[in-house]
Amino acid sequence: MKGFLKDLFNYHHHFNQLLIKQCLENSAQVSVRAQELLSHCFNAHQIWNARIIGETSLGVNDLHTFKVMTTLDESNLNTSLRILETMDINTEIVYTNSKGEQYTNTIKDILFHITNHFSHHKGQIILELKQGGITPLVTDYIFYKRNN
Repeated sequence: MKGFLKDLFNYHHHFNQLLIKQCLENSAQVSVRAQELLSHCFNAHQIWNARIIGETSLGVNDLHTFKVMTTLDESNLNTSLRILETMDINTEIVYTNSKGEQYTNTIKDILFHITNHFSHHKGQIILELKQGGITPLVTDYIFYKRNN
């Protein structure tokens, strides 16, 4: 399971970097909504990592420049991979969500949630780019696996 989760994080990182690059190259056509969605994805990833390792987190709706997103994505990937390498993924984490409600989930479930969250929003981001006249990237997992 750890290997599969690592692969999913690397997949998302690969396409996150390409999406950020595409946004930088077409910044005049990128909607604020696309920037907000990308920022939200990186914020959420950082927040979940912080819950696991007990660090301070970003705000869920903090807005970032595309250049900042590049380094935030890299940092998030490295933290998630470090969690996978050093922690038992069946460990339960008690955390408080953004509404102040307390929950308990395993690290494995949290890490899978992060990857699923990216998938959900990536479709919205691609639609925003397409509506701005930008030819969207093909970000399907199977295409990634064929080339990596």
